Amino acid sequence: MRLGSLIYDQLKQRLLEGTYAAGERLSVEALRTEFEVSKQPVMDALRRLAGERLVDIIPQVGIQVSTYSQREVKDFFRLFAGVESTITEIAALRRSESQLVELTRVEARVANLRTETDPAERARLYRILNRQFHSVIHTMAGSEIMMDIAQRMFDLSDFLINTSGIPAPLTTAIDERHSDHEEILESLLNRDAEGARRQMERHILDTVADINDTGADAEEAKSKKES
Repeated sequence: MRLGSLIYDQLKQRLLEGTYAAGERLSVEALRTEFEVSKQPVMDALRRLAGERLVDIIPQVGIQVSTYSQREVKDFFRLFAGVESTITEIAALRRSESQLVELTRVEARVANLRTETDPAERARLYRILNRQFHSVIHTMAGSEIMMDIAQRMFDLSDFLINTSGIPAPLTTAIDERHSDHEEILESLLNRDAEGARRQMERHILDTVADINDTGADAEEAKSKKES
């Protein structure tokens, strides 16, 4: 079980960072060889990931990275926006001063990403820091059940964004996301629950809109190049 958990952690990190593409086949034998273990802990890890909808185990076919239709992605982010905005609304009424200080520190690090010149590194760090920003807000709400649900949804959010096929997604939208964070932080500071809810909902929906727009631009550029 310990080996399976270690493999699970590493594979999940790869999936959330977009190391594997949507629909990509995963070889159990190759993973077994890479991690220098028997087949069992690899399968244990893959079953856990399948339970989180990150990989699909297809009988008589094999393992592949999960794929989602555009409609499913859109539906998920509408649901995710609702959950995150509700948590943020509650957080505005329950947050402590020390939690605000912590959130401010995380957001300052997000702001500093604008000076990072490597797009891949900027995208990677934004994913990490954005996750930390939201995690502090989850803690502010003071609800274990909401925190658990939100963290699992955040995993799927990162997965969908980073398997969108767009290199370094969100790397060009740091200014907009930083501005979103500042507005959310201001509402939390003022205990403006309605404002915090509204701003968080927009933040989530604008993020997926950025991904869709970038993907559409990339497809258009590709078509022009081929023609």
